[in-house]
Amino acid sequence: MQLIPALRLVIFIGIILAVYLAAAVMLFRSLAGRIRGRRPTFTQRWTRRVVFTAAILGLLCFAYGYYVEPYWPQVKRVRIPTEKMPAGSRPIRIAHLADFHCDPRPRLEEKIPGIVERERPDLIVFTGDAINSAEAMPILKRLLARLAEIAPTFAVRGNWDVWRWSDRDLFGDTGVRELDGESSRLEVNGVPVFVAGVAVGSDDRVDEALRSIPAGALTVFLHHYPDLIPEISRRPVDLYCAAHTHGGQVALPIYGALVTLSRFDKTYESGLYRVGGTWLYVNRGIGMEGGPAPRVRFWARPEITILELMPPD
Repeated sequence: MQLIPALRLVIFIGIILAVYLAAAVMLFRSLAGRIRGRRPTFTQRWTRRVVFTAAILGLLCFAYGYYVEPYWPQVKRVRIPTEKMPAGSRPIRIAHLADFHCDPRPRLEEKIPGIVERERPDLIVFTGDAINSAEAMPILKRLLARLAEIAPTFAVRGNWDVWRWSDRDLFGDTGVRELDGESSRLEVNGVPVFVAGVAVGSDDRVDEALRSIPAGALTVFLHHYPDLIPEISRRPVDLYCAAHTHGGQVALPIYGALVTLSRFDKTYESGLYRVGGTWLYVNRGIGMEGGPAPRVRFWARPEITILELMPPD
């Protein structure tokens, strides 16, 4: 982790610990004072109220982040103009999903296909980080198979998929096409669309992925990290779909993500960006970081994005 994001995280955790330590000390002193018959001063009473209120709000925020927000998906609809779409043609609808991070106990996996199907996408893309645990493979496979029944579905591997599950066939027998240094052509309403992608760790295969795409073709590029945008923005790529940041997973109102684990920090933390001739969309993802990290989302709801490629006005 870079220095500045690490410092932000340390400060944030330090403030939380300080509040609860202060609350514990004040509670102990309050009880001791009552036993001894001492009355607190006006300043002491108000200080306690402020600290106890902050501690209670912190507990409520954690409960919300654990029990509510991870189960409350948001559908974001984003329109992206491109001159490669013929005038008067119907928009091409792309459902962008990412960061399932499936655990052995399902959360949104049973709801996602129904939500996506109602949006009537022409194709579906998944930009990596499929599972947190090998025991979650059946949940992942059922989800992917249901998505592939809705529309042509393409996927790339994220860092968890490569670092932890490189020996697992995550997408086999689901109908999902995995891309790594290659592209696939499909036709939507008579418009050829090329979907290319590279897995994490395959950055040197970008040329290979784009090589067979004809000049001037409508091109969608998939990669888990948004970090390739300087390179991709110099290529004839119309839309770059990325993820990984989780929108911070824990974010603050107005300020946004505390940590994104991107080498660009908060520059591309979530949402739509225009870089050179390329549109970059960074999806907040569905699940939560695996391992010992608490399964909490705050101010960064699970996201299903519907990207509409359309002719310019």
